[in-house]
Amino acid sequence: MARLSELTMAIEAEQQLLREGTGATGIERQHRQGRLAVRERLAQLLDDQSLFHELGLWAAWGMYPEWGEIPAAGVVVGIGQISGHACMIVANDATVKAGAMFPQSVKKVLRAQKIAELFRLPVVYLVDSAGVFLPLQDEIFPDEDDFGRIFRNNARMSAAGIPQIAAVMGYCVAGGAYLPVLCDILIMTEGSQMYLAGPALVKAAIGQTVDPEELGGAAMHSRVSGTADFHEPNDQAALARVRKLVAQFPAKSGLKLSEISAYSNSSGNELFDIVSAEGHAEYDVRRVLACLVDGDSIQEYKAEYGQALVTSFARIGGHPVGIVANQHCRSQSARGEFEFGGVVYPESAEKAARFVANCNQDGIPLIFLQDVVGFMVGRAAEQSGIIRAGAKLVNVVSNSIVPKLTVILGGSFGAGNYALCGKAYDPWLILAWPNARYAVMGAQQAAETLLTLRIRDAERTGKKLDEHEVDDLRRLTKQNYENQTDIRYAAARGWVDAIISPLETRHWLHSALELIAQRGAMTDFRTGIWQV
Repeated sequence: MARLSELTMAIEAEQQLLREGTGATGIERQHRQGRLAVRERLAQLLDDQSLFHELGLWAAWGMYPEWGEIPAAGVVVGIGQISGHACMIVANDATVKAGAMFPQSVKKVLRAQKIAELFRLPVVYLVDSAGVFLPLQDEIFPDEDDFGRIFRNNARMSAAGIPQIAAVMGYCVAGGAYLPVLCDILIMTEGSQMYLAGPALVKAAIGQTVDPEELGGAAMHSRVSGTADFHEPNDQAALARVRKLVAQFPAKSGLKLSEISAYSNSSGNELFDIVSAEGHAEYDVRRVLACLVDGDSIQEYKAEYGQALVTSFARIGGHPVGIVANQHCRSQSARGEFEFGGVVYPESAEKAARFVANCNQDGIPLIFLQDVVGFMVGRAAEQSGIIRAGAKLVNVVSNSIVPKLTVILGGSFGAGNYALCGKAYDPWLILAWPNARYAVMGAQQAAETLLTLRIRDAERTGKKLDEHEVDDLRRLTKQNYENQTDIRYAAARGWVDAIISPLETRHWLHSALELIAQRGAMTDFRTGIWQV
């Protein structure tokens, strides 16, 4: 088995390839049109590219084989610093299918808008897109989490006072034209075009022959329609304009992203020795905490009770946090029963529920460190009220009003994913290590369950499988399931925001907490009814 450090290096190498998009050919095509490639635009827009926290890099990975590779779903998204302000950036990559929007492209932009709204980050859109990818329009167009939701979010974020700037730097066609126009400020570059229907569609619809520039060029929208607020000669000038506009935002609109600060007790490199790549080895999660939080800041809550979950107050970069983490070594309950690592038991679930409620009462952000197999099953667990205890934790996490950040250190299986703030429970950011696994249950258990069902189906049709056929079916079933538990599979579908190196964990959490510090007052904390 590869070490976690080796697995991390392999993932980082793959991520570098994703950042290259379609490579030199696409970049050269942009240059021939007098335009910069998307990463070149970011280099000129950002204060420091090394502080760019990219989100959704794995979006659409392996999802559209019939249409070829769609690196990063054709849109680059992340939090970066512009003129001293932290901003959310959403930038089409025109080298990938002309920047056309696939279903995962839409999902990625919607997630970026949600994160921007939670953190109250100004949003900068660099628009260069051919619009909806028509062969998949039925998966993009009509639903509440499809393309139209982007424009609805534009309008609501503007009403909430979250600044939005759009720079049209290429094509912006059909319904996609609403995005820049719904922003607070609209910039267009010379040679860019923005219209609801292009010349060919206008000809087909009303029989009118029209020049593209006259129909939707930057000069027309600046002089005639009055839609564009700034008309810039090229990409470089447009990006400089964005920087000047962002520089005028009041200080509370954003915050400078922080460098990694050396507050922890331990060297982060120890993380590679604590957690195994394959996830089978036991480890004390307190050693992980020591690498992530400020030195001497850990105050473990109910340390001797419900030890399958570690709950602790701490600080990261001086910011107070409450941490809920799966313990991954065996412990012994007060009744003398051994408890397995990564499993949630009734006492630990109830302890965590109380701790989460305390953090909400005091306005302390929560960090969930997941390496969870699931909730304990069996007669003793059911009689101890495992469902009731788990429901209590799900209830309080669902109703939490404080910011929630989730990091998947290993497994994220079954109801454990839910109770420890999986994607369905609105974490402000959800990050994963390269060794993470994500599914309703482990591959071995799922494979045996699925195998039993397939054997039964075969027998119903009168076919008796011999031993070799059963072994082949078992192997194939397990392989298919393991492919789906790969964290890249999850990241491709937007279930995690980023796959990060363990060494970057403290940096990501610290930066998020710096941004959270700018939030305004929270609503009142309330929970629904729960079983006692």
